Amino acid sequence: MGKLAVIAIGGNSLIKDSKRQDVDAQLEAVRETVDCIVEVIADGWEVVISHGNGPQVGFILRRSEIAFACGELHFVPLKNCVADTQGAIGYQIQESLCNALRKRGIPKSAVSVVTLVEVDADDTSFAVPTKPIGAYYSAEKAAELLRQHPEWTMVEDALRGYRRVVPSPAPMRIVELDAIRALVADRFCVIAAGGGGIPVVADTDGNLQGVDAVVDKDMTSSLLATGLGADMLVISTAVDRVYRNYGKPDQSGIDRITAAEARELVNQGHFAAGSMQPKILAAAGFVERGGREAVITNPENLRRAIAHRSGTRIVR
Repeated sequence: MGKLAVIAIGGNSLIKDSKRQDVDAQLEAVRETVDCIVEVIADGWEVVISHGNGPQVGFILRRSEIAFACGELHFVPLKNCVADTQGAIGYQIQESLCNALRKRGIPKSAVSVVTLVEVDADDTSFAVPTKPIGAYYSAEKAAELLRQHPEWTMVEDALRGYRRVVPSPAPMRIVELDAIRALVADRFCVIAAGGGGIPVVADTDGNLQGVDAVVDKDMTSSLLATGLGADMLVISTAVDRVYRNYGKPDQSGIDRITAAEARELVNQGHFAAGSMQPKILAAAGFVERGGREAVITNPENLRRAIAHRSGTRIVR
């Protein structure tokens, strides 16, 4: 078996135009990203693909709330919305990957795994929601929604507008890890832990029950990469590399950084909590748990970044 990379695709990166957020537009973005991933597979890498769902899970939840308020349809809990995104986005990646592999003459197949992720029922995030989901709103629209839904929490997200935030407990265990490992050993391209996984808690007998939350996909991908003994964790996002002082006149790109240096930059406030910060922390965590290196880059630079010619490398 070739070297193994866990590649985490950002949910935001699957929406390229704020005016086109429909399913067909998302499929176009998925196909573009998958074409980049197939280049990596062609170079001899085995891959496990995870994906975010921040915008998409919020869309589904809001659609459910509106339909329920109209009195016509039942309400869909957040945990089920996470499961819905695993199926919908996983399907698009799987279909696109199978087609791209066939086109390149690569004798491999893709499979999606509905993935549960165990979290702590006492995680502090349940009391203090932190995960932005859904659409970006103006300050005026956010205030209007809060008047209609005083139980919501909304925050400004990475200077792009206001978003609703929900609990985001830390992942503790990937329930289907052994199944994913077996599929990788059989040379499948596996899509797993979509949207950070469906969050579940275990009772004293070990029985699992879903909870309403969204686990950060980068943190779960980091845990997955560790559990699989991956050679590399690759976090795909909207920018080619990590930047100090991003968006400011003195921004500067980072080519290589140690995990300790990365955490120090986080402590100095260089990275937005709802944007680059979880990616940096996930990359650092993978390396600190024994991983060789992590890479942060955009889809079009995946192949070059894995070959150390682009992106930001996080090492020990």
